[in-house]
Amino acid sequence: MPEIPVPILVLFGPTASGKTALLEKLFFGGKKFAEIVSADSMQVYRGMDIGTAKPSPEFRAAAPHHLIDILDPREQFNAGEFTRLAARACDSVHERGLLPVVSGGAGFYLKSFIQGLPAAPPSNTAVRETLYAELNSDGPVLLRAELQTADPESAARIHPNDDYRLLRALEIIRLTGRPLSSFAPRRGSSDAKYRFLLIGLEWERETLYRRINERCASMFKAGLAEEARGLFDRQYTPRDPGMKAIGYKEFFIDNYDGTYRFSNDLAGVEALVAQHSRQYAKRQITWFKKTPDITWIKLDELPAREAADIIQKKLYTFLGENDGV
Repeated sequence: MPEIPVPILVLFGPTASGKTALLEKLFFGGKKFAEIVSADSMQVYRGMDIGTAKPSPEFRAAAPHHLIDILDPREQFNAGEFTRLAARACDSVHERGLLPVVSGGAGFYLKSFIQGLPAAPPSNTAVRETLYAELNSDGPVLLRAELQTADPESAARIHPNDDYRLLRALEIIRLTGRPLSSFAPRRGSSDAKYRFLLIGLEWERETLYRRINERCASMFKAGLAEEARGLFDRQYTPRDPGMKAIGYKEFFIDNYDGTYRFSNDLAGVEALVAQHSRQYAKRQITWFKKTPDITWIKLDELPAREAADIIQKKLYTFLGENDGV
């Protein structure tokens, strides 16, 4: 008998779109039947709670979450690691008779998990060391210009501060003469193993930006500056992967001598965090719109409870397609 694919609910949307609030309405209280796999590239880091909007301890106790607080901010995390760990978590949840729910806003992570990782070549130490040397001696500007010429699609996707993905994309070009975007996703095993219900959360742009501004203000009231200061005092810097996160990097002022100082201009930092969050949301929306087979929930037009009811009905239908529910 062929193996029945594992059903997975995938809930995604831009920052401040209300993913956690909807999950709470769906899975908080009553009999536990789901566990959450976080698809947030920064919630993996310990000690970064307020700025990454981690779910409350109460919700995490009611509906266990995976891939949260698993790394030190100095450790690197990428789409390959996410895909491997997310698959392991989903398999474990399913084996225990529960529903895996993948939720987050990291578009590339979600695409890699759903469609498969690009079948790009493995890392080459010599090429990678050469690129690091160029980065350290000349800075990222020339390297980004090289990527823009050779692979404009990847250049548009990679954040200006994401040196890791910049170097990886250039490494592939120098190894193969082909851009990363030319490699077809690795398909086959994941297609047979999983099936997905994709739910996207959508807001009018002005409403979403207002929500982002309000969330930033609430984070500062909740002690974001103190949390960031604690990380600074523990000698973390923007060179560490975790400190590249929006909500943390804005506190670090470069002294241009290899050291940093902490900004006490909280109003200025808050404005930067809100601006960078809005810009990130715009990139997320562009990325999500390229993903096929999504059911979009327009939250401007629905009370949260009604939106949860719509998702729940779709979920029941989805689960019944193979399981006879």
